[in-house]
Amino acid sequence: MREITITILGAGAWGTALAQLARANGHNVCLWSRHGELSLKDALEGAQIVLSAISMQGVTQVATAIASIPISADTIFVTATKGLDAATTLTPAQIWQATFPQHPIVVLCGPNLSKEIHQNLPAATVVASIDAEAAEAVQAAFTSQRFRVYTNSDPLGVELGGTIKNVIAIASGACDGLQLGTNAKAALVTRGLTEIIRIGNSWGAKTETFYGLSGLGDLLATCNSPLSRNYQVGYQLAQGKTLAETLAHLEGTAEGVNTAEVLMQRAETQKISMPITTQVYRALQGEITPRQALEELMLRDTKPEYNN
Repeated sequence: MREITITILGAGAWGTALAQLARANGHNVCLWSRHGELSLKDALEGAQIVLSAISMQGVTQVATAIASIPISADTIFVTATKGLDAATTLTPAQIWQATFPQHPIVVLCGPNLSKEIHQNLPAATVVASIDAEAAEAVQAAFTSQRFRVYTNSDPLGVELGGTIKNVIAIASGACDGLQLGTNAKAALVTRGLTEIIRIGNSWGAKTETFYGLSGLGDLLATCNSPLSRNYQVGYQLAQGKTLAETLAHLEGTAEGVNTAEVLMQRAETQKISMPITTQVYRALQGEITPRQALEELMLRDTKPEYNN
């Protein structure tokens, strides 16, 4: 494999896991943190791939800072952030593309719990872009015997699948925290996928993308693992803790909290039915308890499973 230079922005659990994968493939990796001593300019020197694994809150700020630094015209930008901008409802890839319109933008997303990556457990992910060559370059850089990388031509769908499922993961954690059983959780996750597809379609994403690794795959991983920060938010709320208490003891950022609020803005403007997201948002706001949220979902009007 040809050695390349990769700069990874964000030294949290996900950023360090991706750095570990790239280094194992023999690449020259620079890991940059907003709280470290290395300057952004020095970190980007010679980078052929710049991968952002920073939290949603910092995406615009970091992208703007990089725009003032000379970058090779061949540099590929990769976003591995799962979230939505609160002010604009833009996805991370849309922010990067607006900042660097002449560069290929690739979305990396899948059922990738960072702690399992650090443990060298096998996993798979998706890299998506409208630039097929850029997606294939990122695929080649990260593919290994323990990390299988697929390409996809629907970056919006891949990104939204990994983002919206965080809200469903909060609901799933609450379901387990309330000890509602397997039947209830299966129903929740299945209807959650339907909701994700409905929202994604309204955004312009392809339905089939949500049945792949970044949709159904990521949904299953985060809805079933205590390693998921979003799952933990829902679980702790169901145990009677406040959101503030839960977030204070959480390692890293639970992007689903902010995502739920942004989705509610979109639901109101686009007139999209988001019953699970609505109840998750109300529970996060302290308007209702997780158990009351469940009762409201169960008492909704009966309807066909699919509306053709």
